[in-house]
Amino acid sequence: MNRKTGHGQAGLRRRVRTDEIEKSQACSDRSTRRKFLLALGAGALAAPFAAFAQQQAKVWRVGFIAPQGRPASMDSHFYGAFPRGMRELGYVEGKNLVIEWRFADNKSERYPELAAELAGLKLDVIVAATPPVIAAVKKATSTIPIVMTTSGDPLGSGLVKSLAHPEANVTGTSLLAGDINAKRLQMLLRMAPKVSRVAVLLSPTVFQTANLETVQVAARKSGVKVAVMEASTPQEIDKAFAGMARDKARAVLVLPHPVFNTPAQLRQIADLASKGRMPSIHAIREYAEAGGLMSYGPSFADSFHRAATYVDKILKGAKPADLPVEQPTKFEFFINGRTAKALGLAIPQSLLVSADKVIE
Repeated sequence: MNRKTGHGQAGLRRRVRTDEIEKSQACSDRSTRRKFLLALGAGALAAPFAAFAQQQAKVWRVGFIAPQGRPASMDSHFYGAFPRGMRELGYVEGKNLVIEWRFADNKSERYPELAAELAGLKLDVIVAATPPVIAAVKKATSTIPIVMTTSGDPLGSGLVKSLAHPEANVTGTSLLAGDINAKRLQMLLRMAPKVSRVAVLLSPTVFQTANLETVQVAARKSGVKVAVMEASTPQEIDKAFAGMARDKARAVLVLPHPVFNTPAQLRQIADLASKGRMPSIHAIREYAEAGGLMSYGPSFADSFHRAATYVDKILKGAKPADLPVEQPTKFEFFINGRTAKALGLAIPQSLLVSADKVIE
């Protein structure tokens, strides 16, 4: 082999390998630059998208107004069913939800003031409890959606124009359940069949008119007489029971009203009924738990829990006018066995089997 030729071929091969290495490095450099530019571009695009997403992290503002005082423990009170329901739907106070709580401390003169205060805030929805409070909020705002709860008879009291099509800015849950007050009277007479005169304790408001009429009609059908006793304060409750004694009423039916639903007044009514040896019935379970003989009515906790569903729908774009008012679906019947025994009453089997709980 020619040495020069061998050297020439070897040099040629070295140059070829060198060229290939340089081309490979060049390709690698171009690939690295492309990756860098793509990463840079992606980062540049991600920044505004992240900022946009952050701007879209909505914090919803919901007002809540109730006639009573703030409960010592929200978790154990039926008001607490509302924030619990909101949490179950993904709304957490302090993160994506702010609740503006307002409590009237059983002072009806504060309803307009508190309603106006909430109406002046930039709220997405207002939750209002009991007919007088709902009426005050409705008067204060015609634009902020209102979700009512424990609203009694919203149709009869003029809070909505139709249960199926509420119109305006009000919807929610009702406590209207046909002849529920008549049923309470029947339960009372079943527990004390010899009673011929029943006292009806109520707070004198326009919202109680339909309730009283229902009881009076049922009483006439049952052949018993009704003594109507009005009260709006603890002192008036005492006077009302004194009036029951004078009128020789032998049992008492309490029509639901915020003034009768506080822990102190539940105990007061239960104690006065026991002292007067009068079988009694109230609308809420807390009455039987406080020592009252019986309670029967829609679950207040369920009503506040369902209010959260309405709020959720409205926050997602639904209009109150398009959300039908729902009637109660869950009822509770409690009997205090200790009180029945103290009054010398034998609980009929028909009541025992239908009771959710007999407190012993």
